[in-house]
Amino acid sequence: MNEPSSLAANAKPRAAGAPEKTHLRLGYVALTDAAPLVAAKMLEFGHAYGLTLELCRQPSWAAVRDKLLCGELDAAHALYGLAYGVQLGIGGPQADMAVLMVLNRNGQAITLSNRLADALDEHRTLHDALATLGRKPVFAQTFPTGTHAMWLYYWLASERVHPLRDIESVVIPPPQMGDALTAGQLDGFCAGEPWNAAAQARHAGRTVLFTSEIWPDHPEKVLAATREFVTRHPRTARALVQTMLDACRWLDDPGHRDDTAQWLAQPEFIGVPHELIAPRLAAVLPDDVREGVYGKRLPVRFFDGGNVNYPRPSDGAWFLTQYRRWGLIDTVDYLAVAAAINQTALYREAAAAMQIAVPSHDASPVLVDGRLWDDSDLEAYAQGFDIHV
Repeated sequence: MNEPSSLAANAKPRAAGAPEKTHLRLGYVALTDAAPLVAAKMLEFGHAYGLTLELCRQPSWAAVRDKLLCGELDAAHALYGLAYGVQLGIGGPQADMAVLMVLNRNGQAITLSNRLADALDEHRTLHDALATLGRKPVFAQTFPTGTHAMWLYYWLASERVHPLRDIESVVIPPPQMGDALTAGQLDGFCAGEPWNAAAQARHAGRTVLFTSEIWPDHPEKVLAATREFVTRHPRTARALVQTMLDACRWLDDPGHRDDTAQWLAQPEFIGVPHELIAPRLAAVLPDDVREGVYGKRLPVRFFDGGNVNYPRPSDGAWFLTQYRRWGLIDTVDYLAVAAAINQTALYREAAAAMQIAVPSHDASPVLVDGRLWDDSDLEAYAQGFDIHV
């Protein structure tokens, strides 16, 4: 295992211009995909850019939101949809938000209670499996406008289950999901790792779907801040993006994933056994979880030559189309809203200084319902679903 701070022990600031603020408080929730922040701190990647990082674990996404807005946190590991919900005033108090970069793709899952997972095996369709419960099922996600809510709703609708009518949807912090499932308070949940793996290990339920089966290589967590922070501290923001790009690139080495799992297992970070974190953090998934009902399951990705990290406005626009689908917003200029939030110019500047290429527009993916994600006419896309509000 690399010794903490060894890579940055003799580093000199490389960012063009000293950062306006050098000590940064970064928030995160106890999830495996907080790995870039943990690696950046343990190896002190920020020192190369004149930054000292302080990691601040938060109990929930609502706490991340509130502390970003009050200035107690400078930036945070955040749900993509958290930043968008706050921007639109539907995920709490309205504030102008900034997505500095994408931290990871994939790495989330849906876990069902044993009873419901067994019924799904027997009946083959979720609609029929849910009917065996004899009551309205209860599913948990982690934030009303967050990624987990959107993955859960999209999958349910693809199975002809209306997420606003046929189930009860509740918000629970990720570390509490397994306990709620064990207590019989939930029939299923969508959350990040390691909480799906932990629930399965304690026989509270069974992972039935990786979110990469809903949208292969979907965007997930982002490095988020308020727009005010970026405006007041542009050099700091650029240095922070460079720091996190270094961490994400370091995580691309498969051997480093196990080092990171050891760190994440420590009580101050996640505090669950290493063996519950490492398999689903691995750069290549184990054979026993690689294939799913809906297709090939993909591992969590952090860098992939920079393809992971560019905050592409069309990715953000997809979340806006889902908010429109589920009645959270009226028609908006999808790409204009996304372009204001996603700090593409800042990212390009940081990436260029590190000789990291900005990816071209990816081929349009096909999601789990067989529908092509097409951003050429976003209102038509948003209005084109059979199941909607």
